[in-house]
Amino acid sequence: QVQLVEFGGGLVQPGGSLRLSCVASGSIFNSNAMAWYRQAPGKEREFVAVIGSGGRTNYADSVKGRFTISRDNAKNTVYLQMNSLKPEDTAVYYCNARDFYSGRIYASWGQGTQVTVSP
Repeated sequence: QVQLVEFGGGLVQPGGSLRLSCVASGSIFNSNAMAWYRQAPGKEREFVAVIGSGGRTNYADSVKGRFTISRDNAKNTVYLQMNSLKPEDTAVYYCNARDFYSGRIYASWGQGTQVTVSP
């Protein structure tokens, strides 16, 4: 059974930075793209960034130039470096394995990690 554990969230002021981490158990990590999503209060979950097994990346327009996704295959871990944070980045952030192009999700969602951007 695949488990996804996200951590690294917190409270940060606008303009600040955070680095999120997601550890994936099982065999799902190495052969699949890994992605970050977020869900703000009252809104649907939305795509943030994806990284393929070979390192190719893609980002939502709202985070391009501010967020960087990376992965460490030896540690089954995917990261999201978030810089120049804005209040609208406030959300619960989740990771998952997915098809890079279709977006099909491969695992159940974890508990997520809360990111709050506020003065």
